[in-house]
Amino acid sequence: MSSDQEFVNFVAEQIEDAGKITFRKMFGEYAIYCDGKVVALICDNRLFVKPTQSGRAYIDDINEAPPYPGAKNYFLIEDKFEDRAWITELIKITADELPLPKPKNKNKN
Repeated sequence: MSSDQEFVNFVAEQIEDAGKITFRKMFGEYAIYCDGKVVALICDNRLFVKPTQSGRAYIDDINEAPPYPGAKNYFLIEDKFEDRAWITELIKITADELPLPKPKNKNKN
């Protein structure tokens, strides 16, 4: 099942104060970026935040699950994404701990 654009837009609006928020559709699902870093995935209208040590310390009751079959576990945020201040802080914490993506090599032969 693909995620609804309305749900993706809602999540993006909830976390817009965390940094520069963008998203990209991939295989019917979405990757959520904060300041150029993938911080979360939306799959089947569920929000999965990349696990970090700081995020683990911030979340009270951690629920982990893979966003798709064969994936590593992410933090599954089931209801707290509706708390704008809480989810914004989690996304900031996550983005701060993640490294910038490696530049893509454009000179492939």
